[in-house]
Amino acid sequence: MSETLTRPALPPLPPQPASVAWPTQAWPRAAPPPGLADTGFATLMAEAFAAKATPSLGETHALVIVQSGRIVHEQYGEGFGPDQTYPSWSKAKSITHALVGIAVGDGKLDVMAPAGAPEWQGAGDPRDAITLDQLLRMSSGLQWLEEYLPDQPSDVIAMLFGDGQDDVAGFAAKFPLAQASGSHWYYSSGTTNIVVRALAHAIGKTGPEFEAFMRERLFAPIGMQSPAPKFDAAGTFIGSSFCFATAQDFARFGLLYLRGGVWDGRRILPPGWVDYARTPTFQQDDPSIDSRYGAHWWLDLGGPGSFSANGYDGQFTVCVPDLDLVLVRHGATPLALKDELKAWIGDVVGCFRELSPAR
Repeated sequence: MSETLTRPALPPLPPQPASVAWPTQAWPRAAPPPGLADTGFATLMAEAFAAKATPSLGETHALVIVQSGRIVHEQYGEGFGPDQTYPSWSKAKSITHALVGIAVGDGKLDVMAPAGAPEWQGAGDPRDAITLDQLLRMSSGLQWLEEYLPDQPSDVIAMLFGDGQDDVAGFAAKFPLAQASGSHWYYSSGTTNIVVRALAHAIGKTGPEFEAFMRERLFAPIGMQSPAPKFDAAGTFIGSSFCFATAQDFARFGLLYLRGGVWDGRRILPPGWVDYARTPTFQQDDPSIDSRYGAHWWLDLGGPGSFSANGYDGQFTVCVPDLDLVLVRHGATPLALKDELKAWIGDVVGCFRELSPAR
């Protein structure tokens, strides 16, 4: 089992207000909270939307902010709108986390058990002890180079667009151990696709049947009509990177997690599964690691206690329990500006925090 930190006191997840309809069909809407205009919020919106691309954030295509179950702000960049689907990139990892949770709730997967990759079945292969938990926590120890610059060696680019694109899980599972499993945190898109293949094996579905499972058990119950997941030639959902959806649908997904996996009285994710996602993973002391990680969700982007699905190029779904808030942002932000974008998201959430009675 991977090493996790002593479990912190996680902030409670807020319930859906009794007077607010669930957005299974359409999103309830409300005016922004009183006083928001006095917090610098308008200046932050101008920083994002004043031009097609701004010096600090690059392009911002979509922003949806939900508070107390209602959309309180929605804005789109030039040429974009609410009916357009946006790339998930690595936000798909958090969708994978949800799908695994559904199988766990069905009794078909045990995340503390070995992942059982066929490539690891040789006599004495130490990789055969790697658990799904270690994969979900990016602590498998498998060698991997997560590099996004096209002129640099990159295992993720090779997996998605090169030698591994026809069988993303098989490609990732062939890498050797670089560290003992559970001892070292390293972000790896390859591990997610190994998880997806293990899930597909557990439920006995690949390709179109797996997509039907996604829609029946996750998307349809919460009103997500737009998702377009991508599969490789082997029939594996490329859960590391590819599930397009509208910004409003990504907000529905965020609200499902903010509500603890329950939607309109129906439990979609098993009890405790959201807490598992937001419980910190052990990360070695390394100055290159600038963000805490849970299980296929990132931590703290919207302040202490928040958790988020983060994707390349500036795709974010941020859940902030203490403010009952979900923020979805899509765009095209160069890697050189990623810190500025994260700071901007923190500042936007901070505007709402200024108005919080608990402040």
